[in-house]
Amino acid sequence: MSGETRVLSDDRLWTVEDVAYYLGVPVQTVYWWRGAGKGPPGRRVGKRVRYRGEDVKAWFASLAVGVSA
Repeated sequence: MSGETRVLSDDRLWTVEDVAYYLGVPVQTVYWWRGAGKGPPGRRVGKRVRYRGEDVKAWFASLAVGVSA
């Protein structure tokens, strides 16, 4: 994540890169979650997948607290 700073607004749709940045995971992880039916809900817009910031935040808040084995 090369120390970049992004301003993620709920007023616009997030890209896969935005979601990965927000969650602190690699972009490929977001794609893997989507293919496995896990992860935040995204929607196709043409050829692209977009996410609503509020959906990503709600998905994260719904995760169990603690470390999984």
